[in-house]
Amino acid sequence: MAKDHTDPIKDLRHNTAQPFEAARAMPPSVYMSDSFLNEELTHIFSKDWFCVGRADSLAEPGDYTTCELAGQPIIVIRDRDGALRAMSNVCLHRMSTLLHGRGKTRAIVCPYHAWTYNLDGSLRGAPGMTRNTGFCKDAYHLPEIRCEEWLGWVFICLNEDTPPVAEQLADVEDLVAGYDMTNYTETFFEEHVWDTNWKVLAENFMESYHLPVCHAGTIGGLSKLEDMVCPPGLPAFNYHTILKDDQLRIAMAHPSNDRLKGDERRTTFLLAIYPSLMITLTPGYFWYLSLHPKGPGQVHIRFGGGMSDDYAGDEDAQSNFEALKTLLDDVNVEDRGCTEKVYRGLCSDHAVPGHLSHLERPNYDFAQYLMARLEEGRAD
Repeated sequence: MAKDHTDPIKDLRHNTAQPFEAARAMPPSVYMSDSFLNEELTHIFSKDWFCVGRADSLAEPGDYTTCELAGQPIIVIRDRDGALRAMSNVCLHRMSTLLHGRGKTRAIVCPYHAWTYNLDGSLRGAPGMTRNTGFCKDAYHLPEIRCEEWLGWVFICLNEDTPPVAEQLADVEDLVAGYDMTNYTETFFEEHVWDTNWKVLAENFMESYHLPVCHAGTIGGLSKLEDMVCPPGLPAFNYHTILKDDQLRIAMAHPSNDRLKGDERRTTFLLAIYPSLMITLTPGYFWYLSLHPKGPGQVHIRFGGGMSDDYAGDEDAQSNFEALKTLLDDVNVEDRGCTEKVYRGLCSDHAVPGHLSHLERPNYDFAQYLMARLEEGRAD
């Protein structure tokens, strides 16, 4: 934990006041402090859009996923009319959580007393309630949470005043229009918990400076540092790009893709959509991490990925993707080792943040985003 005399907000304010050319990594206190995490949950995760995954994984009525956002248990489900809904995942009787994990259901049944809700959140039935004269089934409906779909991604938000996803991410949509991100199909989804701070993992994704060393056994040799482009970030996201060669064919644009030209056909975008959706987008496949803190020293990870529908008809598409998934699993092992080492180092009394490389521009912009959100929240 951060020492009592440290003020992580003050530490971050001083850190972010520096220009990028003289910037340092964020101070240890912003990773280790319970008070700073509470500020993040209150002013960031309770207010910004959070991604629960891909819409095609919730394709049929009754398909659902669950999550906890800033302490609130939430269900995201496809209703019988085909609409995506987000609702409180708490029974309106004795307040048990209702659904868990991901799956498919015909109705939402409480595991405690079998109160049963329709897929739209209305109460269908409640056994043993006929003698309570105040009970009215029609008065019960699971509270709705904001839910929006954007380019195939499903987002939820606890704040009614936050602008729509499409409005906030219009620049992203323009940037990757040729990839047609809506038409990528998710083929795997997993959930993990790692022993590191959520920001450490987010920052690890945001920079590819670490690839040659951390990923020497996997992808380190496929990407050249001199080919990486790290432009200044925008208010809702940052990104950098990498040029890939054709050693991994499904990272290239499919021959049928006439939307991408020249080097675009081998360009990988690494998109960091604030606060915590990290997308690796190639012309042929994608994978993503959606992060949520579990205390200062742990992060819950929603990890998924799949392929562009451009490749769907190829005979070797499945075998290529299986090989890719094996590679991604190996990359995750390397990233877990690196990010957990960083968190252990941050906990040292001798941890001092060093200067950032020009390849860590996204990390600088991420720190600016965090500071802006916390200042806005405190001003409200």
